[in-house]
Amino acid sequence: MSTQNTALSGNQKRKMKSAARLYAVQALFQMEQTAQTSEQVIAEFLNHRFGAVYEGDEMMDGDIDLFRTLVENAVNYQAPVDQMTDRALVAKWPIARIDPTLRALFRAAGAEMMRSETPPKVVIVEFVQIAGAFFPDGKEPKFVNAVLDHMAREAKPEAF
Repeated sequence: MSTQNTALSGNQKRKMKSAARLYAVQALFQMEQTAQTSEQVIAEFLNHRFGAVYEGDEMMDGDIDLFRTLVENAVNYQAPVDQMTDRALVAKWPIARIDPTLRALFRAAGAEMMRSETPPKVVIVEFVQIAGAFFPDGKEPKFVNAVLDHMAREAKPEAF
């Protein structure tokens, strides 16, 4: 457990984990669009996004350890995560053809499913909520739910 979380309530820790997941999706999207390395984007987010104030609005503080782990694992295990995502998608829609925001989301969620002890149902709920934040009026959250459910059943069948 990170030393940053020792004096926080359970609810605060959950909010920070949720924020870390959102930031991880944003960071992975940014990496793909700008060709930044994981080290560069992690440093930028930690220095300029976590807890930053923009036009009077304070950005949520995130769980630094979870954020770093999600970004690094999504990069280091991108091939197996992408393969698992491809198997969850319709055959004519490989991950390369998916919206870049959803691609980043699937990579972060897949990395968490494959490389952490977080229950897959928690991962699904968290990332469906993130999809809803990015696509509030679309069908993407339902699509994300279906794909992540398939991925979770492959990554951790014992949880179902």
